[in-house]
Amino acid sequence: MKYLVVGLGNIGSEYHNTRHNIGFRILDAFAEASNISFSTERYGDVAHCRVKSAQLTLLKPSTYMNLSGNAVAFWLQHEKLTVENLLIIVDDIALPFGAIRIKPQGSDAGHNGLKNIAEMLRTTAYPRLRFGIGGDFPRGCQIDYVLGDFSPEENEALPPRIALAVDAIKAFCLSGIQFAMNNYNNK
Repeated sequence: MKYLVVGLGNIGSEYHNTRHNIGFRILDAFAEASNISFSTERYGDVAHCRVKSAQLTLLKPSTYMNLSGNAVAFWLQHEKLTVENLLIIVDDIALPFGAIRIKPQGSDAGHNGLKNIAEMLRTTAYPRLRFGIGGDFPRGCQIDYVLGDFSPEENEALPPRIALAVDAIKAFCLSGIQFAMNNYNNK
């Protein structure tokens, strides 16, 4: 089976360590653990690997977050895949820091990257892994929060949470979404 795994984030060094770029960081950790590297291709940085019987294409879109759907639609078509074999990795302020929530479909919950993907794919029925970044910010400061860096305490706690997300991606690809949901949601 083939899969397209897309980590959402914004390009540019100024966004590298922001909460909004957790999708990029998770895919970077996946690539490092798999001893593969990304190359710059159309619409993003791409890496290919095999995990047992699954062939994965990892994508970090080079579009900004709110245009991620262009990259997703292109790579789905390029790899000749359906949305069932797509997994979007995205930050979520509604989840506690480090929490993982895998779902087969859902709303964009105000996330511009997910909104654009739904518009480009003409469906909200695509799997996603939401990674909690917490929501401890004053009213009206959401943009500053998501585009801000993780705190030193959060940065220290991130590696095992990111490793768990990497394991969840592998479980999704090898055992299916129901298995991944049962074994990784709320962990």
